[in-house]
Amino acid sequence: MTQIHHRFAEVGGRALYYREAGPAGAPVIVLLHGFPASSFMFRRLIPLLADRWHVIAPDLLGFGHSDMPPVTEFPYSFEALTDLTQDLLRQLGVRRFAMYVQDYGAPVGWRLALRDPEAVTAIVTQSGNAYEEGMNEAFFETQRGYWKEQTPETEAVARQALTLEATRWQYVTGVADSSVVDPDTWEGDYGLLTRPGNDLVQLRLFADYATNVELYPRVQQYFRDSQVPLLAVWGRHDPVFDPVGAQAFVRDLPRAEVHLLEGGHFLLESALDEVASIVREFLAEHLDRRR
Repeated sequence: MTQIHHRFAEVGGRALYYREAGPAGAPVIVLLHGFPASSFMFRRLIPLLADRWHVIAPDLLGFGHSDMPPVTEFPYSFEALTDLTQDLLRQLGVRRFAMYVQDYGAPVGWRLALRDPEAVTAIVTQSGNAYEEGMNEAFFETQRGYWKEQTPETEAVARQALTLEATRWQYVTGVADSSVVDPDTWEGDYGLLTRPGNDLVQLRLFADYATNVELYPRVQQYFRDSQVPLLAVWGRHDPVFDPVGAQAFVRDLPRAEVHLLEGGHFLLESALDEVASIVREFLAEHLDRRR
């Protein structure tokens, strides 16, 4: 049985939590979680990868077990989260790595790649968007107003994403049999969202999300220039990022692999074995070769 280590590192004066497993010296894959989750979303995937690769799955600041300084003490933005993630990897001696990105993990991962393209050996994206056509309009229309202007009215709309109902919705929508999704997922996430002050953290990141969309052209240029090996594995019924966002990667990376599976936004909860099999085959072909 794979042993997973649960560790903390002090980075920039903040405690960042991360899960780590796999043989020392093996090629590294960094798992970057989405909203409103944490590295907990990878709890069942890590053992399926760590027999062959060295896996590191951090909690972003303000998420999971990592520190959550108030917004008056930390300038929450995706650039700032990337700074901490980059510094964590440097502290751990990670110079080259593959990355598995989902949701919020994608804009952090894209920034890491833009800062040091040679460091990234391969990319797995599971609902980690990089194209405007992948943004489900029914979902994002509730957020765009808050990007443009933070008023009591737009904030009230944005706050709907912080409710228990919305958290559960992200997990079960698009899943044919919702009974396979563990309620601990949305209940745990909601418990973290309701910590005093976390709502303000999330609102800061909601407002900053517009910068991720503005970054898309640079990310797409990075794809064209690097031709980095990329696997997109997506829930066919994802209510946040449409499958056309997965298919769009082929436009800039003609050799990208795209797999649309039955499921929703948190695909690992309902299609773990299928995802793991596809990811292992991809990493075996690309990551080991580029080590």
